[in-house]
Amino acid sequence: MIESLMKLFGKKERSGKIARDRLKMVLIHDHANISPELMINLKNDIIRVISTYMDIDQEDMDIALEQDADSVALVANIPVNRVKHHK
Repeated sequence: MIESLMKLFGKKERSGKIARDRLKMVLIHDHANISPELMINLKNDIIRVISTYMDIDQEDMDIALEQDADSVALVANIPVNRVKHHK
């Protein structure tokens, strides 16, 4: 809830920062040789698999590639509402 309030009343990101972040993501995807379609398919597959075991908040989830000095990492932030208990 606090996070929602921060989004509502918090500082808006400047368009320059947003453009810079988008460009950074494009360059990382290009460096990793991953198309936008592949990222969408990967995200959908991750949602499908994790949803088998947990109720997740798909609206607030974020899956992205991040580049370190020598490598690219898949980073996922997936809010979990509850764990499903299987028998």
